[in-house]
Amino acid sequence: MADHEYTSLKVLLQGSSTEGQLASVPEESTTGFTDALPPSDSYRDSIRRVSVVCSDWRIRSRQSGSTDSAASRSTNSSYSSNSASIGTATSELRKIAQRMASDGYTQRMVQAFHTVSLTHTFGQDRALRKWFIELDVDWVLDVLLKLLLEEASVYSLKELVRRWIRALTVIVASVTTISDAPAAAQFVTASVSAMLVFVDAMVQVNGEEKLQAMLQMYICVCSASYGILPHTISSGAQSILNDINSSMDRQGNKLIESICDTMVQVRRTLMKDDNLCATEILEGGGEVHKNTKLMVDYIVLMSKAHASTQMNSGQSHNTGKLGGLIHYTIDYLNNLLVRKSELCSDPSLRYLFLLNNSYFIVQMVSKTSVSLNLEQLCGHQTELKLTPECEKYMDSYLDVSWRNVLSFIPKSNFHGPLRRWIHTTSLAKFQSAFDNTYQAQKFWKVPEPRLRSLLRETIIKRVISAYNDYLKEHPELEKHVSGGSSSPKILEEMLGELFEG
Repeated sequence: MADHEYTSLKVLLQGSSTEGQLASVPEESTTGFTDALPPSDSYRDSIRRVSVVCSDWRIRSRQSGSTDSAASRSTNSSYSSNSASIGTATSELRKIAQRMASDGYTQRMVQAFHTVSLTHTFGQDRALRKWFIELDVDWVLDVLLKLLLEEASVYSLKELVRRWIRALTVIVASVTTISDAPAAAQFVTASVSAMLVFVDAMVQVNGEEKLQAMLQMYICVCSASYGILPHTISSGAQSILNDINSSMDRQGNKLIESICDTMVQVRRTLMKDDNLCATEILEGGGEVHKNTKLMVDYIVLMSKAHASTQMNSGQSHNTGKLGGLIHYTIDYLNNLLVRKSELCSDPSLRYLFLLNNSYFIVQMVSKTSVSLNLEQLCGHQTELKLTPECEKYMDSYLDVSWRNVLSFIPKSNFHGPLRRWIHTTSLAKFQSAFDNTYQAQKFWKVPEPRLRSLLRETIIKRVISAYNDYLKEHPELEKHVSGGSSSPKILEEMLGELFEG
């Protein structure tokens, strides 16, 4: 390949600085294809405007813990709306394929491909390139694709996968828009085969960064030839479709194997950096750890891939393998959190960390658990009802944090001259213990609003209620603290400020 071509492809992978779009590859004039030129409002422009295919792919760095800003603002909504977004994208892409056929463009491309294949031994790639330029994926035909993927950033991989998914969807939708002629079958089969080279290149790329890309590709491979075709198709189109399905199945197997291998790499990486994790728990005030968010991203995508496989091909080997990987990853993540939490020297912070992270896993995974029966592991939530594991962590937190505070409220009913002294001293100790606990935890964080409210309400119920009952039994003390900084009302207001971070 010439140096200028390599440079052009590097620009493609690096991306453009304008509006997050990748740089365009100039269209080369190709002798023999003037009769297949697209209209002025090109199909490529229409395809590029379909921008929701990978709408739930959040780019997160394990080192920094950051996400792309738009995705961070819509963490919850992106999961619930993604299925509708994919369905809308598929419908739009199918309409584009139909427009290409009604304009006669697809059939002209078939004829051009057939003509070149008859007259030029090595002309088919050249013929496909013109077609692929309009589909916005001519880069899959380049021999340095694997090298360029290895150098690509996470963002560039996302953009390339988005383009690849859109193009593959259009190609498969084109099966029903062209004739049953052998030339048409050869054209579509060659197009799909060329597109699937991208899968071969991707699975050979080293690095955990490719995992989200492969999961999105697997979803597309599973659904492309099943979800977009009409109920009635010709025998010729069905034959082409069967060949495509066989190719898709083989590539799906490769993707599953690579996904499993990459998850092993991810787990090994997460086992490291124990000292760093202890520091991050302390600095984060017990909030959801960035590695938990990263793993949940993977689990949710695997769940969607599993659902897509199950919907399109039933209970296959890959369906079972992916389902097992999901369950294993959830168990692994929960066990890893327990291990990492033991590095925290403050037991109160440890249990708050476990509560936050376990609840986050439940909350996010349950949104995609309908087809996978993950409720058995996580619990499907229509209202705030904690799983037994989350209840255990919350009870442990309350016990190690607030039991000592409550212990300074005397249980015995003393009599005689020491009575007032004992109760006054105990009250002072209670107030001191309360203040110490409050100050230590004032900037700890519970990011989920409903869980934060539940935790505050539970602490108030346990601590303030006991304090109120104690003061009612001792009116002289109730009068002493009334209106002061240690009144039940003031302490309850203080507790209402906890866990904001």
